[in-house]
Amino acid sequence: MDDLFLGIANIFFFVFHSALIIFNLFGWLFAHTRKLNLISLLLTFGSWVLLGIWKGWGYCFLTDWHYGILKRMGKSDLPSSYIAFLVESTTGWLPNAGLTNTLTLSLAVLALMCSLWVNFISQKKSDQN
Repeated sequence: MDDLFLGIANIFFFVFHSALIIFNLFGWLFAHTRKLNLISLLLTFGSWVLLGIWKGWGYCFLTDWHYGILKRMGKSDLPSSYIAFLVESTTGWLPNAGLTNTLTLSLAVLALMCSLWVNFISQKKSDQN
């Protein structure tokens, strides 16, 4: 029974966390998801920075929970980055940690800037017209 629960939880986290990453990167593109995207991005950065004060920079509670499940399933040597874990899980290639962290942060900051733009600046411009 424990193995079944762990297997289901592993699949859930893999799908949910992957979908959340995609949503964080692209949710600002669609008018009906823009506010939720901004909230999600702010929560993500909050986890990375605020929880990171105690847990280490870039801390993600979803990664922590998923890695806990994977460790109970006997997995070890998991990369510190969830993005690196996803890349390795889907392609078999483990990318360089520095490259992964740089791209992850750069794309997340870009997504946040886009989300702020569409939620506030472009909205303000359209309200003035």
